[in-house]
Amino acid sequence: MSEVLVVTTPTLPGFKIKRIIGLVYGSSVRTRGLGGRIAAGIRAVVGGRGGAYLRELERAREEAIEKLRERARELGANAVIGVDFETTEILEGFIVVTAYGTAVEVEPEA
Repeated sequence: MSEVLVVTTPTLPGFKIKRIIGLVYGSSVRTRGLGGRIAAGIRAVVGGRGGAYLRELERAREEAIEKLRERARELGANAVIGVDFETTEILEGFIVVTAYGTAVEVEPEA
């Protein structure tokens, strides 16, 4: 199993946890830029979805998960269980997404 499995559940169906390695996390910081902030401000006044913000948030989540996988792999894990996300906006326009969970080594159940 070369890919690090990432799940939000405390167990991984079909697998047995051989070893708990410890806490791992991955973070991403993104910005919408001036144009995106102006457009989001206009949408906030007149209503709308804020597509630019949603796209940046999705990219930040993907980057955070990839960094989480990299850290787990470096520690010898092949799975991360109990994954959760924390999202914060700082400095008016910077999105910080952190994904964290427990790195484990798993093996298929017999």
